[in-house]
Amino acid sequence: MYVVPPPPQSTGAGATDGAPEPMVYQSWKGSNIFFLQGRFIFGPDVRSLGLTIFLIAAPVTIFCVFVARKLMDDYSHHLGISIIVIAVAFTLYVLALLLLTSGRDPGIIPRNAHPPEPEGYDGSVEGGGQTPQLRLPRTKDVIVNRVVVKVKYCDTCMLYRPPRCSHCSICNNCVERFDHHCPWVGQCIGLRNYRFFFMFVFSTTLLCIYVFGFCWVYIKRIMEAEDINIWKAMTKTPASIVLIIYTFIAVWFVGGLTVFHLYLISTNQTTYENFRYRYDRRANPYNRGVVDNFKEIFCTSISPSKNKFRERVPREPGLPPRMVGGGFISPNMGKAVGDIETGRKAATWEEAGTVVGDYEGRLSNDDGLENKDGGLENVSPDLSRSLTAENMEGRAGMHPRRSSWGRKSGSWEISPEVLALAAGVGESNRIGSGSTTTGNR
Repeated sequence: MYVVPPPPQSTGAGATDGAPEPMVYQSWKGSNIFFLQGRFIFGPDVRSLGLTIFLIAAPVTIFCVFVARKLMDDYSHHLGISIIVIAVAFTLYVLALLLLTSGRDPGIIPRNAHPPEPEGYDGSVEGGGQTPQLRLPRTKDVIVNRVVVKVKYCDTCMLYRPPRCSHCSICNNCVERFDHHCPWVGQCIGLRNYRFFFMFVFSTTLLCIYVFGFCWVYIKRIMEAEDINIWKAMTKTPASIVLIIYTFIAVWFVGGLTVFHLYLISTNQTTYENFRYRYDRRANPYNRGVVDNFKEIFCTSISPSKNKFRERVPREPGLPPRMVGGGFISPNMGKAVGDIETGRKAATWEEAGTVVGDYEGRLSNDDGLENKDGGLENVSPDLSRSLTAENMEGRAGMHPRRSSWGRKSGSWEISPEVLALAAGVGESNRIGSGSTTTGNR
């Protein structure tokens, strides 16, 4: 069960005044279009789906009205009515497959809110709160069936794409087992809808053959009934001639697409991989044989969607800002993408130097603790107040204790961070490794 995390305690920019978080489909960063409150997801070119439905339904309607209805008179009652029933049922089946192809998640991988941490990065901060900019590698090597496969980093989704995944520039999403973006169905074809796409194309081919064949049957019946040649019979049914030409052209398109995808399934390739000649010069690590390849497409369960479009978007907890932080650089951008913890823009080396220089300048202008023995000068105001309070406690003869900066009674033990900070200021009086006298008791 999805549980919305509690709102952050801090009143930052991301905090809301008790308003409910939007649903995932309402704050979706891709180019998809949602219907029925996120129950159906389509591509940005969903309008082309209406044209596809028209190109399927219109010829079948003409066939039922001008061809199949008249064939009912030439055949027995049950056989004649079955011609119309099969045509209508087959058309509804094709349209259902079209909806399953275009209206479901094709296998979109959710985006990361922050760039991933580079391997070997432990989050430690060195050098007085500064870390170098870490550049994420452009590609990674993974092993698939004992074959090394390179996976790429996606700057938009801020993740390393799984094998066979690609970013669709039309839908603006990374899709698992990306095949192609089909404008006729208005959706990407990927891991979760490829099966329905192939069944849609194959069924459309059979529907074209069905209409094409019965149009010729009707022309043949006219020739036999009126004892005329084929040309005169064709002039008596212009609807059949239109449907024959239409289905003949369509069957080359959908039929050729069916044959092509049969080849892709038998070799376990995607259209994207085939067009890029991905396996022309090296072995295909996904090819497991013709039988197993077909079983993978048609006999395996479809993985659930990684996106819960109707769930609430969880709030990110507010994190305290840091003085100087290291960020991660995208492999394509050449500059810091952002800090993975706070989400702010990470500073480059030049920006980090400017921040530190300004900080040191403020240190040099602040009034610090002026020790008679020349120990500490020009320290930050917070440190000055802390040291002064501890110095007064030491003079008042209070019990020895350790301060927040590591001081024991009668001596100052400055932490290494403060030593490094004081050394960077460049003052004439520096703190040594020994202790300084706090004053006469």
